[in-house]
Amino acid sequence: MKKALVIICTLVIAALSIGAVCGIDLGAFAPKKEPAFVASNQNAVAVYSIDNNGNLKEDGELPRGAKVDKGGSQASSDGVEYTGITYGENDYFIESDALVETKAECVKEKTAYVRTPVTVYAKKKGPEIAGFARKGSQLEITGFDKIDENGNVNKYRINCGEGKGYVYAKYLVLSQEEADKYYNENGEYDKAKKDRYSIPLYGGDAEDLDYYPHEKGNIKGKKFCDNARAVYLHAGAVTKDEYFDLVMDSGANAVVINIDGGTLAYESPVAQELCPRAYKDAHMSLEKYQEAVKKYTDAGIYTIGRIACFNDTNYAKDHPEDCIKTGGKTTEWVSAYSRNAWEYKVSMAVEAVKLIGFDEIQFDYVRFPETAYNMSTSGSTDFGNQFDESKAQAIQNFCFYASDQIHEAGAYFSADVFGECSNGYVTAYGQYWPAISNVVDAISSMPYTDHFGTTDTWSNPYSVMHSWASSAAEQQSHIPTPAIARTWITGYNTPYNNPTVNYGYDKLKEQVDALNDAGLTGGFIPWNSSCELSKYKQYQKIWEQ
Repeated sequence: MKKALVIICTLVIAALSIGAVCGIDLGAFAPKKEPAFVASNQNAVAVYSIDNNGNLKEDGELPRGAKVDKGGSQASSDGVEYTGITYGENDYFIESDALVETKAECVKEKTAYVRTPVTVYAKKKGPEIAGFARKGSQLEITGFDKIDENGNVNKYRINCGEGKGYVYAKYLVLSQEEADKYYNENGEYDKAKKDRYSIPLYGGDAEDLDYYPHEKGNIKGKKFCDNARAVYLHAGAVTKDEYFDLVMDSGANAVVINIDGGTLAYESPVAQELCPRAYKDAHMSLEKYQEAVKKYTDAGIYTIGRIACFNDTNYAKDHPEDCIKTGGKTTEWVSAYSRNAWEYKVSMAVEAVKLIGFDEIQFDYVRFPETAYNMSTSGSTDFGNQFDESKAQAIQNFCFYASDQIHEAGAYFSADVFGECSNGYVTAYGQYWPAISNVVDAISSMPYTDHFGTTDTWSNPYSVMHSWASSAAEQQSHIPTPAIARTWITGYNTPYNNPTVNYGYDKLKEQVDALNDAGLTGGFIPWNSSCELSKYKQYQKIWEQ
């Protein structure tokens, strides 16, 4: 919109005008340029030029934090003062209040509100947790870590009721009204309000979770594998040539390799500090593990490092204070509420990305125990709920935290969930499909055909898998930014407790076909806990493209 220009009358402008008329070179009289920075409570600021009628007209915008040269030219319009600036090769006017002397002054907002629950970090970088701020909280802004080329703040330094630290700016808004809203663009929130089991399961309410579109990983120089045909390898298999040969001969394009699947794969420096018991029992040296994984990376195979989260007996024994307590006894299940456990698992993930070079980290056991319902109804269980979260909120908030840290380290992030999650309610152990899929890059469910009941659900895998996958696809459709659905399939003879049906190529092919036909085309991983080489060879063709 054009602005009526009241004054463009500094001594300098007048002198330059006289000089132009008299043919005098007034270069020596030009004002000295002074460096300045663009400041605002938004990510960009409008700049103006003067049209032929002497009016200010908007001429684009500059990102907050941009360095400019401030001249002596001044203008005034509608009571607003403007200063002349040079940015690159262009001259503009900008509101005088939008210029500051240092980059540290560029962020003008003093208060922000939490739209999506946020972890409060102790430092600018790293996974150390200082606290937590729930939805709707008001935060005092006292600084920031950095501003990107588009003028967006990465993290604010804040004060809040839970203490001081840093929070990611992307989860905050500038008004209480916006913070209190729930995302409902396509009826996501309306659906969540209806998603309940027939009886209370004590996992939490779906309507209390977050469905705002979440930016998935976009790692520079690293392509995400959105249709992974993956081979699972435990620590004992990853160093053996026969497994490497099978992967290369099979046509697989990805491997899921244990980092911590109960026993730590390598002598992790993080574990040495935070879980000595796990470090002591590690399967191999760091160097040997690095060499083994590098062989797959060098061959062009997408590497996914698997970490079991809250079902960790080594960590439980070293840190009983972080475990669930029930019936007067401390269990060996680490509480998903424990921020100490969050830090340990995510620190290990970041280490594995940086030291081993994994393309992706996959977290398993991202939940409370299967017995969570009985624990909740017993009246004698202490889950260690420090921040008054529901179980489902704790799981989603952990995923937010892990996603941010793993992406920042340079890898993608996936999470395993039970097959039950496709049913459209919050489970007793805190998993709710849309809430997790909204955050992670890949969601890997485990709908094993012999886990659907006591009757024979395994002889006709296509039927049972297609029914399950159709429900999962429906859950995917309810959020704007679903993860890639990459599914664990049955890769062992069934039923597991008394095998009567051989699962060779045909049975696995039926499962993959069912997934694809139902719209879950993000890939698959046959589950075989012992990595039986003979079984892998039996259905080796399943990994062909």
